[in-house]
Amino acid sequence: MVFYTAWTAFIISACVILSHMDSRTLRVLEFDKIRDRLAHFTSFSLGAERARALLPTDDIRLAQEWQAETREARRLLEEKSDIYIGGVHDLRPQVEQAVRGSPLLPADLIDIRYTLQRARSLQRAMSRLADQFPHVADVALRIAVPMTVIDEIGRCIDERGEVLDSASDALGRIRRELRTAHSRLLERLQRIVNTPANAQYLQEPIVTQRQGRYVIPLRAEFKGRIPGLVHDQSGSGATLFIEPMAVVDLNNQWREAQLAEEEEIRRILAALTEVIAAHADTIRIIVEALGDLDLIFAKARYANELRAVEPELHDFGFRMLRPGSAQVSDFGLKAKHRKASPPPAIHNPQSAIEHPGSVIKLLQARHPLLDPLTVVPVDIYLDDDYFIVLITGPNTGGKTVSLKTTGLLTLMAQAGLAIPAAEGAAVSVFEQVFADIGDEQSIEQSLSTFSSHMTHIVEILEQADARSLVLLDELGAGTDPEEGAALAQALLNTLLERRVTTLATTHYSELKVFAHSTPFVANASVEFDIETLSPTYKLTIGLPGQSNAFAIARRLGLAQAIVAQAEALVSPQSLEAETMLAEIKRARETALAAEAETKSAQRRAEALNADLRYRLARIEEARREVLSAARAEAGAELAATRQEIAQVQERLAAVEIPPAGSPGAAASLHRAWLAEAEAVLARRAQQAQPLPPPAAAVPVVIDGPLEVGDRVWVPSLQAAGDVVNVGPRDVEVKVGSFRLKLAPHRVELQERGARPAVQASPSVPRPADPGMELDLRGLIVDDMLVELDRYLDTAYLAGLPWVRIIHGKGTGALRQAVRDELRGHPLVSDFRAGEANEGGEGVTVARLVQR
Repeated sequence: MVFYTAWTAFIISACVILSHMDSRTLRVLEFDKIRDRLAHFTSFSLGAERARALLPTDDIRLAQEWQAETREARRLLEEKSDIYIGGVHDLRPQVEQAVRGSPLLPADLIDIRYTLQRARSLQRAMSRLADQFPHVADVALRIAVPMTVIDEIGRCIDERGEVLDSASDALGRIRRELRTAHSRLLERLQRIVNTPANAQYLQEPIVTQRQGRYVIPLRAEFKGRIPGLVHDQSGSGATLFIEPMAVVDLNNQWREAQLAEEEEIRRILAALTEVIAAHADTIRIIVEALGDLDLIFAKARYANELRAVEPELHDFGFRMLRPGSAQVSDFGLKAKHRKASPPPAIHNPQSAIEHPGSVIKLLQARHPLLDPLTVVPVDIYLDDDYFIVLITGPNTGGKTVSLKTTGLLTLMAQAGLAIPAAEGAAVSVFEQVFADIGDEQSIEQSLSTFSSHMTHIVEILEQADARSLVLLDELGAGTDPEEGAALAQALLNTLLERRVTTLATTHYSELKVFAHSTPFVANASVEFDIETLSPTYKLTIGLPGQSNAFAIARRLGLAQAIVAQAEALVSPQSLEAETMLAEIKRARETALAAEAETKSAQRRAEALNADLRYRLARIEEARREVLSAARAEAGAELAATRQEIAQVQERLAAVEIPPAGSPGAAASLHRAWLAEAEAVLARRAQQAQPLPPPAAAVPVVIDGPLEVGDRVWVPSLQAAGDVVNVGPRDVEVKVGSFRLKLAPHRVELQERGARPAVQASPSVPRPADPGMELDLRGLIVDDMLVELDRYLDTAYLAGLPWVRIIHGKGTGALRQAVRDELRGHPLVSDFRAGEANEGGEGVTVARLVQR
């Protein structure tokens, strides 16, 4: 029985679309290894099958849908730990068996029941979360579990796979009869073996089974003393296992009851199989949905493993640049149809050259199959000025890895996978990706390296258009250098006219000049460290690679006379070009160093400004505390004086006042004086009122983009936190022991975290972000000293003005060891114990020497 749903039709059509991607390119770029690694993160066989069959799509809508599913699944795994697919089974074989009418075993039925129960739980959970995770919920809501199947299996079979007595009335009756027959049989056998007269004939007084019949062990020399049927004998022949004639009928009754039970169980299993067959189409849809969900969650787990980011996916637009013009304009011609025909090829060199509108931006990108601890990240990007990049540089310098990284990450993005590009990624959805990488010469077909490359390039040129990505390794290699360079330039011209986005590697110097002078073509290079005679694996776009042959020869000790003679044989133009490249590179490094120093100075100034504001706030707080204490003391003295005056007034009031002009008139004067004194005291008391409470502290706000390590203020929580991750649409902030994901506009930048400065020389690694605090609690002194020294070095290189070292109070041994180390450390100018609100004696604040 064949059943096609709208979803099935969509899957079939999608597979047809996906099959357009070049299979050789998938193999050359090792996409199959990505699929194998993805399969390891699946939960059951159908998910693994889907992972190994995954193909990139050239439909931008489908690719964006897949990326949205992966993004939601990552968030879902982080927020909802109870959402999982583990334990489900691929039920397609069982369903096919049921459709054929072959009875299913109890174990198969248990698998079906558990899988349907998990599917039902997933469907219910996702239906509640549909607003938060709409794309994943759309897949889960395809699940409509037939409760009849779950209930029928649960009614007939228990969790151990045993058919229950309640599965049918007949089975319940048969099993009661079976238990009765079994009990009578064993009772009769026990009486036989326990009879004293039979004890001398038995090897031992036990009842056992042979060939499904109950027997007793009779000594061979007493054969016939107990009448019965012999079913077996021991290996030595000393024991015969006989079924006494007295229990043959009972054994037969028990065996007949067993056969009746087996027949009824077969009938029950056949009935359950018919139930499965009746819901076969529904179960198939459920299993397919579970497979899709398993693949989605596998993508999310693999993305977390790679610490990958979601790439932005772009359609194509066109830009135009006429020869001799440096101005690039974007006409924003978005294709209305996915398979839009590319504009006709341009053959007239004076006609307009059009940019295909392709986008590649892979910042700090890593090849996902290389060790993340050793691989050097690269920046690979296109600009409005170019869509063909020509990479030059030494062998083993990383040119081929750069090509493979670009191609593989593009395929991963179009397959709905997140990609390892730490600082962001954006790519166009290419209709085709072609790669000619590696030496595939064929002895059987008599193809040399050059012939093999040319064969593949011919095939690529037959299919590549403005919506294709082409990757060419060692373009024009394997033949005469002059002819190879000319052929390589002609191929690049052809790709340029067709507006094919291309990345190529070469050793030919002629192509550097071609790339420099041709619109929409850019040079790039992988660098080489002359001092260490090793590549740095750093890719620089905009500068061609230098020829380091003479420098390396000198470094290795080749006689100067030989090197000078070789240099004399090189054309002056080539030497001049190399000298110019070296000067451009030095100027670029100087500019980068100046920029890095400017940014470092800005960060130090911001940190110092924040520190000064913090200290001024502390000074103001201390001043207000002193004034408040003094005014409180003055207020207390005034209160005591007022009390004494009140007592004097009471005594005077008790004295009889004489007429005016009499001696008692002095009392009236006293009262006037007391009233004036009381008014003075009231004015002074007003002056001694406590200071009003200080205004709520306003966090220092710094302009600029958020980065990992920044200190931010969260107004909604009235609390400060540290940025631990910056995503395209939100930032993750650690506030105390909690982590929150917030929109960028909901936080305010308060203090710049330490940033590793950009190094002018690519051979010097950038320091990691050390943060403003180091927590040493729990470490022994020896380990603490190593960690403290490493942290101080990194903090100094990052340009931090001061750091907080948390060692705790405890016995004071760790605190003393920290301060002893700081006292003689060359990078520390001074240190102090933490203030009360900084942690007191559990914290030491160290001020670093400024560079």
